[in-house]
Amino acid sequence: MQDEIGIETGELCNRKGCLGIIQETENERGCSCHINPPCSGCTTDRHYCPVCEWAAIDEIDEMSPIKPNYKKTYKVRTLADLDKTKISWIIKGRTHFSQICEGVYPPNTTPAEVREKVKGTFGGMFEHFKDGYFKFIAYTD
Repeated sequence: MQDEIGIETGELCNRKGCLGIIQETENERGCSCHINPPCSGCTTDRHYCPVCEWAAIDEIDEMSPIKPNYKKTYKVRTLADLDKTKISWIIKGRTHFSQICEGVYPPNTTPAEVREKVKGTFGGMFEHFKDGYFKFIAYTD
């Protein structure tokens, strides 16, 4: 029994011989179970040891297989990023009822083959189709 570590309020911490007594912080987040139970304010483990500064929330974060990555950046794709060995395109906004599909296609590809891939709900038209690059206005609404 002496080697067991404490996890509940009032238990002996016993982490690396710590003689602190486990306590629980106030629920600082508040309760929103009336909106969507159970809420994070009620389910977050708030136990800690005031002597060795152990906190259950830190232990849970370390064990989590999902690590937040806030340094991830988003790169907008450009025509240079597209694969020229197949019909590939990017979509840009135009109006509330159309969009621009700009892309690339391999040699010997017909406009009909490209149109089949990028046509909008209500059709569209080529603005440019030459030398492996195309620009198609697709009508979407």
